[in-house]
Amino acid sequence: MLKNTFLHIPGIGAETEKKFWRRGICDWDSFNTTDPGKVPAKKEATVYEYLFTSKQHLQDGDPRFFAELMPAGQHWRFFPEFRESAVFLDIETSGLDVCFGEISTIAMYDGRSIFTYVNGENLDEFKNDIKKYNLIISYNGKSFDVPFIQDYMGITLDHAHIDLRYVLAGLGFKGGLKRCEKAMGIDRGDLSGVDGYFAVHLWNEYKQTKDPKALETLLAYNVEDVVNLEILMVEAYNQYLENMPFLETRRLPPPDLPEIPFVADMPTVERIRKKTEIYNFF
Repeated sequence: MLKNTFLHIPGIGAETEKKFWRRGICDWDSFNTTDPGKVPAKKEATVYEYLFTSKQHLQDGDPRFFAELMPAGQHWRFFPEFRESAVFLDIETSGLDVCFGEISTIAMYDGRSIFTYVNGENLDEFKNDIKKYNLIISYNGKSFDVPFIQDYMGITLDHAHIDLRYVLAGLGFKGGLKRCEKAMGIDRGDLSGVDGYFAVHLWNEYKQTKDPKALETLLAYNVEDVVNLEILMVEAYNQYLENMPFLETRRLPPPDLPEIPFVADMPTVERIRKKTEIYNFF
């Protein structure tokens, strides 16, 4: 879809882009071969300049060029072109404020392999591992995950970033990640009642008791977040295409789901839930 996109060129809005498509200017190359008068003369040089530069950045594997020029809700357009260098990212924390909380776990999934990082064990490895990727895909990561990581770990994540919060909002899916998952038919099974707030209790339980089942349940939850992000990304991409003339040629197949290497322990979940209910009662 990226090569069909003109929206990132200054002065080209959504309506002009649609006019291009209707006139047969459906990709970057066809702009060079169609009739003159496709854009006002004063814009034509700008379009040619940006198309030339776009091809260079695509060839160089640089998604940041496009991320900086497109509205956040349109970032879905360059997902397939940079999918091989993308990673789905999600963190769990002990609180919402880095001044009073800490990162408990981080999960990453690149469509092939799952990586997890645990505070006090291997969290520092994240700093080097994230450098392998050019594109981060998250849900609300621009507002929460990435700033939290940067402040807590003292690093800079200058990757291009597709935040599905904005992409899904354009399709009418709003609210938290779990709400969007349900709206798109994703069922978490045993973990359907676990959310970010409960993840805090799982981490506190692990810190206090060193119960490995609490940590494994937390990691199972965290990993399911990033695996489901790929499902949402692909589904959102295809839904946007339904209103464009590229559905048949650009549609993506459903992703192959990996085997999650962690299993949630439901007796642990129920025990912690009862404990927190008693705590909240008092």
